Amino acid sequence: MPENSNHNQPNKRKRSCLIAISVIVFLIFLLFIIALILALTVFKPKQPKTEILSAFVDGVAPRITFPAVRVELNITLNITINVENQNHASFRHGEGKTLLLYQGTQVGNANLYPGNIPARGNATLPCRLTLQVDKLANDMSKLISDVVGGEIMVETKTRIPGRVTFLGFIKKHAVAISECQLTIGFPDMKVKRQDCKSKAKL
Repeated sequence: MPENSNHNQPNKRKRSCLIAISVIVFLIFLLFIIALILALTVFKPKQPKTEILSAFVDGVAPRITFPAVRVELNITLNITINVENQNHASFRHGEGKTLLLYQGTQVGNANLYPGNIPARGNATLPCRLTLQVDKLANDMSKLISDVVGGEIMVETKTRIPGRVTFLGFIKKHAVAISECQLTIGFPDMKVKRQDCKSKAKL
């Protein structure tokens, strides 16, 4: 009997080792499945959304130069941009840029300060743009026609690059893009209409 007992001990050790290895493999597989589910659902990178919360004309600066008569008109447009982070991780963005266009011609630009938007949070970015009418010398007749007609339409294009960081070490680059059409009324100098579209590149 003692000999049989000693003979069975190695078999018991092997069986215990196999059970332990099986449990470890199962736990690793289970963790992999959980990580995969989280990666495809909770931690799946989502596009940051941008929209214009408000836009208004802050000032008009006309100027007439002599002896060659030249009329200059600079219009300052204040825009508040909202960036919404839909991810379960923070979105750190670098310096953004907003372009102001009239009839496809760039007539102004402004930089947006870098910052950090917390998970499932948002941030408002102020933007002050000046429409430099003197840059429209080649298309002044169209501008005059719009002013006489009572409204002028301009476009803004905003690009905010950044990255989303998951679990402190998984990083995904993203760029939030917003394009808006703004209609400014004359002579009240108020924004009458705005139509915005936002998208993002991951």
